[in-house]
Amino acid sequence: MQSLDDMVIFGAVIDAGGFTAAAKQLGISTPVVSKRITALEKELGARLLFRSTRRLSLTEEGRIFYHHCRKVISVAHEAEAAVTYLNDTPRGLLRITAPVTFGSHQVAEAIPGFLDEYPEVSVEMDVSDRTVDLADEGYDIAIRLTREPPPLYVAKLLSTTHRVVCASPVYWQKFGKPKVPADLAVHQAIVYTPNPTYNHWIFEKNTEIETVEVKGRFNVNNTDAMLEAAIGGMGVIMLTSYTVDKAIASGQLEAVLEEYETPGANIYAMYLPTMYLSSKARAFIDYMKAWCQKK
Repeated sequence: MQSLDDMVIFGAVIDAGGFTAAAKQLGISTPVVSKRITALEKELGARLLFRSTRRLSLTEEGRIFYHHCRKVISVAHEAEAAVTYLNDTPRGLLRITAPVTFGSHQVAEAIPGFLDEYPEVSVEMDVSDRTVDLADEGYDIAIRLTREPPPLYVAKLLSTTHRVVCASPVYWQKFGKPKVPADLAVHQAIVYTPNPTYNHWIFEKNTEIETVEVKGRFNVNNTDAMLEAAIGGMGVIMLTSYTVDKAIASGQLEAVLEEYETPGANIYAMYLPTMYLSSKARAFIDYMKAWCQKK
């Protein structure tokens, strides 16, 4: 029967993309890694890797074995976490992923306080609007804004957000403020392009729902760019409250149609289903929930 150590080494080679990188990650020498992999192949009676001077690739047997290694290592980590669950001090590297705007404007703002509170934790954050696979890419937590979280993850609600219609004071002075949502049809809207429905702005008042199709001369796939364009007087935006709150508070933007409700989203911290969540992940989720509630 293969030892857990050999499975860990094999998994590290695949995850790191080579013997040298795996050795550095594990704190052992490259020859030791190579020797253990060779011995593992001999014990299994199967070739697990195709080796070349440039890259490694898995054989069919290697893919099957790697899949089972990941399961065994995961169970071992859960067993370790179960033993230390009650008295474990948050420590080690916490890898999180968050959407660009929320990650840049909110999570990054909260991180310094979190690190001050938990000095034995370090954080690596991926800021991206792509959907990250936590299992395949090795992240502990994903921060996501959605109405309904995907069923494959455990989702902890941190907060909620709504959208705000706003533009610069200069723009409103030049074109006038809309009195009802329908007035937006004649304004220059700055639209988020990745979603084809984002030029249909939805408003609700007294249970009546109204949809306005907006258009403009500048459309972009980045909310920070939309924000800057609006501050510069280019047009009207409809963005989440956490994106525009500071600009509104400083007078760079002015909100309109505030008596109407607009579609919102829930802000979740999501992680893979596991019986025992690591103390560093628990601490971060609790910290972010408290931090969001203070905003």
